[in-house]
Amino acid sequence: MKKIIQLITVIFVTSLLLGCDTYNKEEFKKSAQNIYDRVQTNLKIKGNFCYYLGSVKFPYTDIPPSNEDSQWEGWNKEDLAKTLPLFAEIGLLTRQPVDGKEGLYHYDLTDLGREYQYEDIDRRDVEPIYDNSFCYGPIKVIKVTDVSEKTYERGLSGYNETQVSVDIDYQVVNTPEWIINNQDKLKALYGSSSVRLPDVTYPQSLLYIKGKDGKLYEKSWFYRVIKPSGKLLTDKE
Repeated sequence: MKKIIQLITVIFVTSLLLGCDTYNKEEFKKSAQNIYDRVQTNLKIKGNFCYYLGSVKFPYTDIPPSNEDSQWEGWNKEDLAKTLPLFAEIGLLTRQPVDGKEGLYHYDLTDLGREYQYEDIDRRDVEPIYDNSFCYGPIKVIKVTDVSEKTYERGLSGYNETQVSVDIDYQVVNTPEWIINNQDKLKALYGSSSVRLPDVTYPQSLLYIKGKDGKLYEKSWFYRVIKPSGKLLTDKE
């Protein structure tokens, strides 16, 4: 479902400029930090990095694949077949065999899982879709390293557009032990860049669009939903 979530935030250009054409790096730093923090508060998530489980409503019992599944249902079941056992092994889910049905399991959230759960409910269809993730890693902006501006004849909006690229260095805070102790398994399933460790500085580029109204519009992600793309690595491997 969601891979990278984009939020559009209006920032007044007068607060980000010094003089005519010199950008104020400290104001960009404050602005970015405020948006990262506000996303966590508004969505009630534990951090800016989220491991996507799939579309699932807890408690959940495995549903075997079927020839009648839509393509999306098949993909979702494939995701759940990897993500649910992993997070049960890590300790964020319980996993109990279904009586009389070999290979099928009941899953539910543990107290630890509830602490880090982010459930996004899409009610646009007849039946609600429950997209579940476990989120961690609040971002702390360390500094703005560079600000550059370039005008394109045909930008993201399809017409003449000035883009402002803001390069930042950041760290994550409060990385939980279940991340640190299981980083190899998480990287195997979600990719090598899916784990953010404490006391490590990471680079990130933020994109702003300068509107005709003289304001800057933020076009970057401020929380990231990472979809499983690798293999399930268990303690047996």
